This record gives sequence, C-alpha cells and structure tokens, in this order.
Amino acid sequence: MSWQGWAAIAFWIAATMLNCHIANRWYRSRWARPFVATLFGVTLLVLWEGLVRGLNVSPVILPAPTVIAARFAQSLPLLWGDFTQTILKGALSGYLIGCGAAVLVAILVDRSPFLRRGLLPVGNFIAALPIVGIAPILVMWFGFDWQSKAAVVVVMVFFPVLINMVAGLAATDPLQRDLMRTYSATGRQSLLYLRLPAAMPFLFNGLKIATTLALIGAIVAEFFGSPTRGMGFRISTAVGQLDLPLVWAEIAVAALAGSGFFGLMTLIEKAVTFWHPSQRAAGRGA
Repeated sequence: MSWQGWAAIAFWIAATMLNCHIANRWYRSRWARPFVATLFGVTLLVLWEGLVRGLNVSPVILPAPTVIAARFAQSLPLLWGDFTQTILKGALSGYLIGCGAAVLVAILVDRSPFLRRGLLPVGNFIAALPIVGIAPILVMWFGFDWQSKAAVVVVMVFFPVLINMVAGLAATDPLQRDLMRTYSATGRQSLLYLRLPAAMPFLFNGLKIATTLALIGAIVAEFFGSPTRGMGFRISTAVGQLDLPLVWAEIAVAALAGSGFFGLMTLIEKAVTFWHPSQRAAGRGA
C-alpha cells in the first residue's frame, strides 16, 4: 500500500477519535450533531480516496471521489435533465397522487369495517409484489415516458401510507371519543378535531417511508423502458459503456435528492405535530 492509503487510515483513526470525543462531551449541543455527521462523511470520502489510490484500484471497479466529482461537474446539464425526468416528473407526481389517494381511502376504510377487512389484506399482498414484476407491466400499459414511472411509484407508496393512516385513525383513546360524543360532536367534527390530528404522527411515518420508495420505484422502472433520459436509463447505459464515474454521479444525485426529500418531510412533520410528546422530547434533547 502506498502512502496515500496509510495517510487515509491515519486520518480515519484521528477523525474517529475526534467524533467520539465530541459525541461524548457535547452530545446535547445543537452544533455537535451536524458537525459530527459532516466530519464522519468527510472521513469516509478521504478514506475512500486514499484506499482507491493507495491500492491502485481500477476506475472501472471503483472510481475515486475526486474523479466522480469531476465527472459530476462536467455533466451538470445531463444530470439536471435526468433529475427533472425521474425525480420531478416521475417520482414526485407519483408520490403526491399515491399518498393523497391513500389518505382519502384510509378515511373511507376507517368508516367501513367491510372495507377494512377486505382491502387491507389485499394491500399487504400487493405491497409484497416485487417491483421488477410490476414495472414492466405498467410500462406497457402507460408507455415509456414518465407516466409509467409515476404509476409504479403510486403502487409502491399507496399501501404503506394507507396502512399507517388507518392505524393512526384508530389510535385515539376511547375516553377521548366518549368526550367528543358528550360534546355532541358530529362524525365530521370528531374526524377533523380528534382523529386526524391523532393520526398525523402515523401518517408522517408512512410519508417518510414513501419518500425512499418513490425514488427507488421511479429509477428501477426506467430500467424496463424509458426515453433517452432519466436516471435509471442513464445508469444502465453508462454501465454498458463502463462509464462508472457517471454512474456514481447519478447515484450521488439520487442520494442527495432522497436525503433532501426525507429532510423536507421531517421539517413538515415537526411543524404539524409540534404538540406531540415525541417532538417535545426531541426539542428538549436538542
């Protein structure tokens, strides 16, 4: 191993010790958490760079982070086009349609024991179907453009959100429901002022899970048919051309988009469920 590899290992050890020291001493500080996460990520990149160069790993097997960053900078227009096609058109539209439909259906299911007993087992069955089996069928039904990817995303996010929402609507305490009846509240008032607020933590759990499923569904669906753009199409094409830096650049875009999407949903959750005990506990621990 060359000096780059040993230097990367030394940096890894020093950064790990610093991370442990900060985490143990200032774990309640607001600045410590993002600093530790950032330092850990930088340490991984430095270790990756040093080992790839120190061990003379072929770029076809694993390119160095600096090579990926250079390819990323050279391909910004291409990456933006793929991001628009896959994330903004396919994943986001399917996410909004699937999650919105799941919330509406959950309200109907909650009011009908017949639907609850009949639809939820079907939902569990469909949720267990492999995406590689669903995606080609939906691509043939809806065409090769982003509409078929949105359809795949709808199928993937609908039932996780539905199951969480149904569980949330049923999570109210019997005493709370009796109190609403004592106040002569109508079914709509009980839904708006009691059951929907109580279901919000469950709903956001499903929405956060669905952010990852939406990205995976949109990208994987493009492997089975896509116009000459899109992240899944680009990854499959670049692998065939042995352009691994471009593949990793697309993966970086997907990771950044997924992290940003998940973080956005977390911020919305904190704003909507600020009253929930879990949010108050998190605020005291920050």
